[in-house]
Amino acid sequence: MGMSHNVAQMRIIRELREAEEALDTALLRQSSLLTTMLEARRETDTDPFVGQEAMMRLTKSHQTLVSAGSDLARVHSNLLKVQEDVLGYEDCCLLYTSPSPRD
Repeated sequence: MGMSHNVAQMRIIRELREAEEALDTALLRQSSLLTTMLEARRETDTDPFVGQEAMMRLTKSHQTLVSAGSDLARVHSNLLKVQEDVLGYEDCCLLYTSPSPRD
């Protein structure tokens, strides 16, 4: 026998939440890295544009993660629709609401 709907739902919820948290963690780490890079440049009396290319690339990477977060939010929304179609409206809303209780 295959996987039950409830087991599939719980696995998808867990994986989706982990993916959302991983994106947030990556954004925070990149923000911290950018802050450290700027502080290091300022605190070591380095010329103002030293490391500029690295900062530009980091900022581009940061924007990519923000875009990935938007795409993941769309995935989240699409999965809610799939869940409603498969389990019905009543079960859908009871089993899967917000991405994380910490919000």
